Amino acid sequence: MLLNKRISVWDFIKIIKFDLLYIITFSLLIGWVSHEKYLESIVIPLPIISTMGTIVSLLLAFRTAQSYDRWWEARIVWGGIVNDSRTLIRQLKQFLPDSAQQDITLFAERQIIWNYALSESLRRVPFSNKVQSYLDKNNMHDYNIPNTILSAHSLQLKKLAEQHQITEFRQVQIDETLVRLCDSMGKCERIKNTVFPSSYSVLLHFMICVFIVMLPFCLSDNLMYAKIALTIGIPVIFIAIEKTAIMMQDPFENSPMDTPMTTLSQTIEMNILQQIGQQNVPKPTPPAPEEYYIM
Repeated sequence: MLLNKRISVWDFIKIIKFDLLYIITFSLLIGWVSHEKYLESIVIPLPIISTMGTIVSLLLAFRTAQSYDRWWEARIVWGGIVNDSRTLIRQLKQFLPDSAQQDITLFAERQIIWNYALSESLRRVPFSNKVQSYLDKNNMHDYNIPNTILSAHSLQLKKLAEQHQITEFRQVQIDETLVRLCDSMGKCERIKNTVFPSSYSVLLHFMICVFIVMLPFCLSDNLMYAKIALTIGIPVIFIAIEKTAIMMQDPFENSPMDTPMTTLSQTIEMNILQQIGQQNVPKPTPPAPEEYYIM
């Protein structure tokens, strides 16, 4: 997730560098051709390019809004995960007897690992040493590790109920929290696996390219430098907005605009360890001064 007032302009330029190079090359070429009077007979009326620009702007606005909705939904879902993780441990501490402290610790450790495992699964990166060590220790090697961990929660809760350490009513309350965690996991998987319609992206990019080609022919040849500047500046703005929308539409892609799942997992770990009374609780790793985003 991008940090306020730390956005790196140069890193953003790297993202659009090839498009920027093509636009600059095309603009300089058109400027030279116009200077040599090779295409002076080609003139596109201003209303046509204005209409095209309006259409592109509307399509970009819709695309950006849809991408932001996906990004914001992902952030809301992870906000729910943070709350439900805290709620789960609080319920266990309230409902279980003092003699079940070891069971609470097992739940806490498992929930901490679940958050890290879910974030790393969504990003499709190898599990961290913390997660992999826990999985090896507990012989968990299923395809969907986060779901396996939630199943382990349910099995332990069932055993506690069978041992009469928790009432049926309280078992149902804890199970409702586990259901919400499972729902949040499913929502994340839906966002991850639902591809934004590629045909819309191709059409939008094609229209931007058409606009770039048409733009120089509606500008006056008398102001060559202004013509080059406008031919570069306006398309770059469109391309930058398009790239921003593309980056936002996939909030679990291990990129700077991701939902900060690792940071949220660290926060959950700190909160849970404090809830169970552990000393020397590790704090979330702060971003380096030169970093403009957190993961």
